[in-house]
Amino acid sequence: MSTQLRPTDVKRLNRQWRRRTEGRVSLIVESVTQPFNLGSILRTCAAFGVETVWLTGNSVEPTHPQVGKTALGTEHKLRWEKLRTTPEAIAAARGDGYRVVAVELADTALPLHEAPLEGDVCLAVGAEDHGCSPALLNGADALAYIPQIGRVGSLNVAVATAIAVAETRGREWRRPVAVAEPAETTAAAPAPEAAGPR
Repeated sequence: MSTQLRPTDVKRLNRQWRRRTEGRVSLIVESVTQPFNLGSILRTCAAFGVETVWLTGNSVEPTHPQVGKTALGTEHKLRWEKLRTTPEAIAAARGDGYRVVAVELADTALPLHEAPLEGDVCLAVGAEDHGCSPALLNGADALAYIPQIGRVGSLNVAVATAIAVAETRGREWRRPVAVAEPAETTAAAPAPEAAGPR
């Protein structure tokens, strides 16, 4: 029968996954105004090792007292920056070496599982009611959407962010673990026997 891991076992397991992680992930949050949504997004970011969260538009800030109700202290474990405009946030992400992939139901978007999420990726999500702005959609390097087959046509922004961040990390983790090449031997190979009659 399976049992829950103890805290020390969880830490050990997390260390193993960190050793398998090379790519960087960051996030642009555009005009997410509900503190509980931002708190949930920040908790997801902390769990998956997101490096930087750029807030833009009229996004609520992590210092808002209600953010902590869902962030549960993780807002203090993340690097975040509030920028005035979305183009500034995109420029900051690109300046740090990220490809910007906006998550939105848009006509040119790729399914999330086919989107270019390898390497250093900055995901971008938009407001609760109207999604990503034209500035974000036009400024991103790629667009991705989350395929859905149910009777509801959209997801809560915090849930969509969690799915996108998990897929981005999973893309790297699903690659086969490299096996170390056997060391080359330095001993000289035996000389071939001389040809001729015996």
